[in-house]
Parts: sequence; C-alpha cells; structure tokens
Amino acid sequence: MLRTARWAWIWSFVRIAAAVLGVAAVIAQLQRSTSNALQFGWHVPTVVANFLSFFTIQSNLIAAVTLTIGAVWWWRRGRVTEDAEPQGYAVLLLCATTYMVTTGVVYNLLLRNIPLPQGQTVAWSNEVLHVVIPLVMLSDLLLGPRRRALAWKSVLVVVIYPVVWVVYTLLRGPLVISPGTDVAYWYPYPFLNPNNPELVPPGYAGVAVYVVGIAIGIVAVAFFVVWVGRRRAGTAA
Repeated sequence: MLRTARWAWIWSFVRIAAAVLGVAAVIAQLQRSTSNALQFGWHVPTVVANFLSFFTIQSNLIAAVTLTIGAVWWWRRGRVTEDAEPQGYAVLLLCATTYMVTTGVVYNLLLRNIPLPQGQTVAWSNEVLHVVIPLVMLSDLLLGPRRRALAWKSVLVVVIYPVVWVVYTLLRGPLVISPGTDVAYWYPYPFLNPNNPELVPPGYAGVAVYVVGIAIGIVAVAFFVVWVGRRRAGTAA
C-alpha cells in the first residue's frame, strides 16, 4: 500500500496539512511574543530576532517548506513518473526529518520540565512545534511515499546547518541584552548558556559537552533516516 499512487496522493494532503499547522503554530507564538514586547515596552526587533534564532523555529519552517515542496512535486510530477523524488529534494527531506526528530528528542529529554514564563508561551503551539511536527516527520519517513536511496555521505550535508547555527548562537549570545530582564546576554536554550550555574562542567566546557552530545545525536538520526530511505527504496543497507 505504501508504494501505491493512491497512498502517495493521500499522504500529500497529510504533508500540506502538517505544513499549514506548523506555520500556524510559528505565527501564533510570534504574535504572542511581539504582543508581549509591545505591552511591556521591550525592544521589538530584538524580540523578533531572538524568536527566529531558535533552532525549533527554524527547523519547523524548514520542515513546512520541505513538506509543501514534496506534496506539490507529487501532484505535478509524481502521477506521471515512476521515479523517486529529485535528488536535491531527497537531501532536503533528509535534513528536515533529521532536524525535526532531533528537536523532538532534545525538547522532551532536556527542556520539557523547564518552567516557561506564564503568558509568554502559546501552549498548543509549543506542543505542535516540539511534538506534533517531529512525529509527523518521523511518520513521513516510515509511512510516506517511497524515498530515493541516498548515499551515506549525504549525512555530511545534514551537519552543515547545525554547525552554522551553533556558531551563530554562541557568537550572538554575549552581544544581546535579554528583553525584559536586561541581562547582558541571551541564549535560546539553557544548555548553550555558559553563564548557566547548572552546567557541569561550568562555562563553555559544559556547553561543549551538550553540543558534542547533540551533534552525535544528529549524526545518528541522519544515518537512521538514510538507512530507512535505502531500505524503503529497496537498496541494500
């Protein structure tokens, strides 16, 4: 059933629905953040820049674009060709799936029990971005239309964006005054904040431990995604 044109047609609507839901969740949270900034007199451009600097937000937007491209490609080409999706799209799908699955795992293991400021987070949006869309991307990997078999070296492409994001985050953090608290730094996640007293070991050494651990996780997830795609494509693992 998972290889049939009818299933691909049905799953294309699942992809579009998930993309719309993900974008709606991002917009809802952005509206809440900017509304709070205006209400409390915080620097709105900084608040917006901080919001867009979250790995969760960026990876959800990447996923929404990827899912939309996949659905549109199938509606335009999938029904008239027996080929798998284009190579470039297959790599993009690999990246989006890896980032979202990693987001779901990291959030539920490291961030789930961290209290959030009351009135600053949209509860349903938070669950969509950290739980629902990661599950959709995992389901897309396992149940969606047959994937193109990618070479193992494709994993190297996956790590480019996370590396750039970490460098950007650590360079930007000390340069930003946190809106609402006037603390002379801002980091999107506590495990990337070298000033966090709960880091073990303290400082940048503790940050490095988390960064290396998450990097290993990202690579492992990427290998898993490639492996599943190759299996589903009928290529020997």
